[in-house]
Amino acid sequence: MSLTFHWFLPTNGDSRHVVGGGHGTPATASGRDRPPTVAYLSQIARAAEEVGFAGALTPTGAWCEDAWLTTAMVSRHTERLKFLVAFRPGLISPTLAAQMASTFQRQTGGRLLLNVVTGGENQEQRAFGDFLDKDSRYRRTGEFLHVVRELWQGRAVDLDGEHLRVQGAKLSRVPDPVPEVYFGGSSPIAGEIAARHADVYLTWGEPPAQVAEKLDRIRSLAAAEGRTLRFGIRLHVITRDTAEQAWAEANRLLDGFDPETVASVQAGLARSESEGQRRMLALHGGGSRERLEIHPNLWAGIGLVRGGAGTALVGSHDEVAERIKEYQALGIDEFILSGYPHLEEAYWFGEGVLPRLAAQGLWRHPADKDAAPTEPAVLAPFAS
Repeated sequence: MSLTFHWFLPTNGDSRHVVGGGHGTPATASGRDRPPTVAYLSQIARAAEEVGFAGALTPTGAWCEDAWLTTAMVSRHTERLKFLVAFRPGLISPTLAAQMASTFQRQTGGRLLLNVVTGGENQEQRAFGDFLDKDSRYRRTGEFLHVVRELWQGRAVDLDGEHLRVQGAKLSRVPDPVPEVYFGGSSPIAGEIAARHADVYLTWGEPPAQVAEKLDRIRSLAAAEGRTLRFGIRLHVITRDTAEQAWAEANRLLDGFDPETVASVQAGLARSESEGQRRMLALHGGGSRERLEIHPNLWAGIGLVRGGAGTALVGSHDEVAERIKEYQALGIDEFILSGYPHLEEAYWFGEGVLPRLAAQGLWRHPADKDAAPTEPAVLAPFAS
């Protein structure tokens, strides 16, 4: 199977510095360097499409622009790129969400993917009028996805659930194709919901041993449900012609972290109820600038000022390709990547790493529809 790569649309702003924030913390001032206009985001989307990314993740939350509206507008400036739209089930009716997804598919030629975000921060959820606790939010997500998937199959739905109630729900037109559902979460209940309803389980960029443990757990849960999932990973990336150039760029970003900003962001993230966020914080010791390379070419520096995904692959194009192969060996076949600034970094990765993976039969450009399928590559030994 060819690896799939997605890029990221920074709807909270972009910069040559790290744009921090998220998970209950406000975006840092650098987010104003390149405002998230439709024109600029379309530049990024077109660059990602050109170099070979299959799709682009768009985040959700009070700290960024709305994902549904933004991607609908950006889609008019692209031809093939899919949009992995993040949304929160508790803030929208399942019937309306199913209808919106169906409309999006028809109007874009089937370019919608859905990233279901249950919501890890009580404070932010309450600002949107959602007062359920975390476990209840996950149970509601399960009910939500049950309704949505039934509607997408053209069935009428009646549900009197613990958190959701619909009567006589039915779509006049079902989506074609049905959007794939991407889902992440590190807590036990998140795993249960993913096993029942997700197509692709997502993890943040932890060291391979931790990722392997998590994937084994999700596989077992899915098997118990009679299902098989695909797996994806969310990472930042800094790739250059040489390792020295890549690490120089990582250090430049690190030098731009104001100590007061780091302390403020870390204090906010420490209050997070997200198990995934707790695991991210543990990678850099809650704000330490020491020993940030936590695995060869895996750097935890981004997480000093940014909530959510806080690690980056850093190295030469060959080294980054080797790390991707290491995650592939665990069962990861989709990679959601980003870098600062997102326009330039899309080209660094697309022109530096993707050709190396293509040469090994591990990837081909999504636009190359007529190319013959490649034989599965035998993985080379991992670089030390």
